[in-house]
Amino acid sequence: MTDKPARGGGAPQDVELARLREPAPRERADAARNRAKILDVAARLFARHGVAEVSMDQIAAAAEVGKGTLFRRFGDKAGLASALLGAREEELQAAILGGPPPLGPDAPAGERLVAFVVAYADFLEANLDLVRLSETASPSARYRTGAYRFWHLHVRILLAEARPDLDADYFAHALLAPLAADLRHATGDVFSAERVATDLTHLARLVLTGRIMP
Repeated sequence: MTDKPARGGGAPQDVELARLREPAPRERADAARNRAKILDVAARLFARHGVAEVSMDQIAAAAEVGKGTLFRRFGDKAGLASALLGAREEELQAAILGGPPPLGPDAPAGERLVAFVVAYADFLEANLDLVRLSETASPSARYRTGAYRFWHLHVRILLAEARPDLDADYFAHALLAPLAADLRHATGDVFSAERVATDLTHLARLVLTGRIMP
């Protein structure tokens, strides 16, 4: 594993990552309030009943908005799930761009990579139903989300620095593959969250050094 610290917040790779996080256009105050209300209602219903058991009709009724309004704003339940995930994803992305090491800058690239796969595994565990819905809404939906592009770019940048001899673009996809929500859902009864985090750490270290221990 490289012992060279990843470069800080002004480095080109951080600028490239930050570009993927450019904020959406500003909404009118009333539209923003309605959006926040819908997302809050959806979050509470999903937490209480599970994502699969909640319909758009139920969300519209609880939020006191027309179903047409809900569909125009979010498209479908997968779009609503993606919007709900947005703020939670932004917290992890902010930690990557400006949080403390080893997840944030000023740590060696290899250490940042290991920290990221563990942090994302924790994020996935906490938001599995929402991530799964957004990633499986249509064929290859996972790879079209802005969040996946961010995660892939981050891993690719770290791999390119830590292992310049590898095809960082391909190996970034390979390291993210075990973090697919559908796989975690299918294996949830077999692999505990602790086992997943440990094995992902081993996988990242194997790619970085050829060994599972530091």
